[in-house]
Amino acid sequence: MAPKAKLLRKRPNSNRSSSKPNIPMASPLSPPFNRGKFALLIPVVLFISGVFVFSFSSSFWSEFVYDDRSPKIYSFEVVNEFPHDPDAFTQGLLYAGNDTLFESTGLYGRSSVRKVALPTGKVEHIEKMDDSYFGEGLTLLGERLFQVTWMLQTGFIYDRNNLQKLKLFTHQMQDGWGLATDGKILYGSDGTSTLYQIDPETLKVIGKHDVKYNGNNVRNLNELEYINGEVWANVYQSDCIARISPGSGTVLGWILLPSLRQGLIAAGYNSIDVLNGIAWDGDNKRIYVTGKLWPKLYEIKLHPIKKPLKDGAIEHLCFR
Repeated sequence: MAPKAKLLRKRPNSNRSSSKPNIPMASPLSPPFNRGKFALLIPVVLFISGVFVFSFSSSFWSEFVYDDRSPKIYSFEVVNEFPHDPDAFTQGLLYAGNDTLFESTGLYGRSSVRKVALPTGKVEHIEKMDDSYFGEGLTLLGERLFQVTWMLQTGFIYDRNNLQKLKLFTHQMQDGWGLATDGKILYGSDGTSTLYQIDPETLKVIGKHDVKYNGNNVRNLNELEYINGEVWANVYQSDCIARISPGSGTVLGWILLPSLRQGLIAAGYNSIDVLNGIAWDGDNKRIYVTGKLWPKLYEIKLHPIKKPLKDGAIEHLCFR
């Protein structure tokens, strides 16, 4: 507006000649431009523009540059080490209070459900399975232990107090790999990318989600544990644990544990198999992990990795 006002002020006022007495007079010019009012408007306009630009840019870049809800990556430190049966092909693991673990082991002819003393690793009670079954995932709901078996849609329910077998059941997953519970329903895995929700009374599937990271399915979901509103899953044949939203299947984070297995191999334990087994002590906020045929069980504490990983690093480490 300022240049236009300047031109208006500079427009000459013609001297009206007496030779043109009948020409009508020109209409009055606009009032002079008020610099004071315009100066007061400038900060207001700049403030409103700044708010708009900031709001727009914040929402725009949050979609493409950084998002607090993006998956977090964690390393760990070992807080404690405990003995673990090196002949236990660990398939399911859970903490049941009072320094007690329940564990399901696999392999034909060697499968079992067992009660284990955490501090010593001593097997206090064992229920051996028929040689035709290969034990898999295990979870505890109330007084009942639920176990699934490999290559079958068959599972068993046991009394936690004496490991007496109470019931054989069938389920609707493609296979039996992992089990966990939030205290209300069961969560199951079958070696695919599907996380199942199962009614503990009917053993029917009541919901399921494909587990995804960066738009890709995360396959080979194995042993499961429910921790603070998330389902944690070992990814078979990797040294990774995926932290999964049970409501959507979205991977919320990754825990990278390769140094545990590498440390055991370096110490001469060359017969160990893969990382498998997660247990959660909710009262004391303690996390335990182990593996198939591992001589040790570890209490770990997580630490977020702040330095960004290279593109494709998680896919390389954790996808199988």
